[in-house]
Amino acid sequence: MKIVCIGGGPAGLYLSILLKKANPAHEITVIERNAPDQTFGWGVVFSDETLGNLLEADPATHAEIVESFAHWDAIDIHFRGEVIRSGGHGFSGIARKHLLRILQQRAASLGVELRYRTEVDDLAAFAGYDLVVGADGIRSKVRAAHADVFRPSLDVRKCKYIWCGTNKIFDAFTFLFEENEHGLFQVHAYRFDAETSTFIVECDEQSWRNAGLDRMTPEDGAKYLEGVFARYLDGNPLLLNASTWINFATVRNERWRHGNIVLIGDAAHTAHFSIGSGTKLAIEDAILLAEAIERHPGNVEQALETYEEERRPMVARIQKAAQDSLDWFENTRRHVQHDPDRFAFSLMTRSKRIGWENMGLRDPEFVARVGAAFAREAGVPTDGPLPPPMFTPFRLRSMELANRVVVSPMCMYSATDGTVDDFHLVHYGARAMGGAGLLITEMTDVSADGRITPGCAGMYAPEHVAAWKRIVDFVHARSPAKICLQLAHAGRKGSTRRMWEGIDQPLDEGNWPILAASALPYLPVSQVPKAMDRADMDRVRDDFVRATELAEAAGFDMVELHFAHGYLLSGFLSPLTNVRTDEYGGSLENRMRYPLEVFRAMRAVWPEAKPMSVRISATDWVEGGFEAEDAVELAKVLKAAGCDIVHVSTGQTTAAAKPIFGRMWQTRFSDQVKNEAHIPTIAVGNISSADQVNTILAAGRADLCALARPHLSDPNWTLRAAAEQGWDGQSWPDPYKAGKPRPAPKPA
Repeated sequence: MKIVCIGGGPAGLYLSILLKKANPAHEITVIERNAPDQTFGWGVVFSDETLGNLLEADPATHAEIVESFAHWDAIDIHFRGEVIRSGGHGFSGIARKHLLRILQQRAASLGVELRYRTEVDDLAAFAGYDLVVGADGIRSKVRAAHADVFRPSLDVRKCKYIWCGTNKIFDAFTFLFEENEHGLFQVHAYRFDAETSTFIVECDEQSWRNAGLDRMTPEDGAKYLEGVFARYLDGNPLLLNASTWINFATVRNERWRHGNIVLIGDAAHTAHFSIGSGTKLAIEDAILLAEAIERHPGNVEQALETYEEERRPMVARIQKAAQDSLDWFENTRRHVQHDPDRFAFSLMTRSKRIGWENMGLRDPEFVARVGAAFAREAGVPTDGPLPPPMFTPFRLRSMELANRVVVSPMCMYSATDGTVDDFHLVHYGARAMGGAGLLITEMTDVSADGRITPGCAGMYAPEHVAAWKRIVDFVHARSPAKICLQLAHAGRKGSTRRMWEGIDQPLDEGNWPILAASALPYLPVSQVPKAMDRADMDRVRDDFVRATELAEAAGFDMVELHFAHGYLLSGFLSPLTNVRTDEYGGSLENRMRYPLEVFRAMRAVWPEAKPMSVRISATDWVEGGFEAEDAVELAKVLKAAGCDIVHVSTGQTTAAAKPIFGRMWQTRFSDQVKNEAHIPTIAVGNISSADQVNTILAAGRADLCALARPHLSDPNWTLRAAAEQGWDGQSWPDPYKAGKPRPAPKPA
């Protein structure tokens, strides 16, 4: 094959090595716009996993790279004058220039033609080539030449950063955080040879401008930063190369291939430097592309299709982790209120690749310290066995929960005219005996015309109170669990079929009139709601008040008001669903007016000693809709109005939503609301394991964790989690104790 790699960085060079090694008859040319020794950055980082891939792909290159490595297994976090060291993290660093030199020499020794100082402005020059590889970085000309096919997107981020070097040798991967009169500055530093360390400085744009760095030369800026971080540099200057202050850009492409052209490395995708993944991604791209070409000899199109199908999910996982890490560093100010150990734990678990359990294996002493601090904060004595974070108590007003596990509200669509029955008794009773600290009922409607479906639960008639009281009394008599009634009005999402009959689809018959902030149907086939007038608002507010009073008569421990998922009150909050021109529409303050009126009216009749929660959709997942910053402002106002905890969900407000799913995918919104509005939160959204719950809590991202689907498949989820963690403090129903797992006996 006749192959050209446009771009002489690690991606293009390593691919040329692997292809030439696999078939010396290939005619391979690498073209690079810069000189051989011109590069951005200082050192690059490899994990042990990447080193294993290098060894398998080309042992000769691996041996030479490993010989030049600086190794470490500790991470140091300098925060508020303290140093938190965590061990068990294996990484290696190498000078980027030296890495390129190794790859250049290896490629040349195999017969690859290397051309430097050569610009490629027209891909037509390669019309006779079998394979054209775009490895030309974030500003790829190959990608630009066929942008209509690749359909790239560049997400330019908020923070500024500059890639410096220093002769100060750091003996661990080091994070530095310094705050001065201009703002907050943070550093990612690590040594990569015997004399030099990488020193990446990052800050938000306001701090950057306050310091005057936008008006300084890079040299003057380096002098300023030497002052900020003087106590860590030991008199060593900061070194500059081609880097200047820039904003990181996350690159994505809808396609990576077009005919015989393929993108790899930064041309195809980028991942934030805080997880050290750029060179890793580039080299692993090269490995998989070379393998695909070997598997499909003579069929370039099939090889490129195979490569993209297999490689894209791997890259997506790394980009997701990098995005989570990036978000953390963009919002460092949110976390500086924490004590040093919690701050460090939050940092270490930011990308979701490491959690409570894994950190415990890597550095048990650090995790024990974090766990002890969490227990003390919860009022648990620390002179005995320490509970995992999820098994510490939590108090809201007079209500104390035995643990932090919540059964999330899940509509069962199994009530008759709003009345719950034996199904609901078994459903809630089983999960209460299964160990959860708090049960939140399914969305329970405050009027018959406020239901989603004919099968929805209600709290608007005397028979509803009796039916719910039977369940509440059972929960209280048979378990230490507390139970919360979630109250709502379906709004424009009402008068529809049960979930298994066609979710959000209108009823075939028996429809009732529906209300909303504005006369906008949820789906094109949905019933058009009436835009509420003041008389409607008064009536619905009074329905909520009546339901709250009935909740107290039924003995509930807490009530939760539903501001989420596109139901009636949620519809007022989003500018996409509220297009009113009166005092209830327009600005966020106006859009909050009616939902807050309902909340205040409920709080006025709910006992002072009992807590109230509000569930919100923290984002619509639609540009121009309700956003996380709006959620923070809403939470602040709710807190002032007497709300005790915010249940942070997202989306389902409009059918146009495009959520980004994944593990614990909504937790970051809980983190933001909790730590910016300074109010307790409940996190929800694909939280499925005890490890995830412990991590979320210990990192300060939420105070409680709500699990939905796991509780559908396993009512005893909490009991099982306690047994698996060896925690004996969890209460078990007496009849079930015989089935409690016991620790394996120690060998004699």
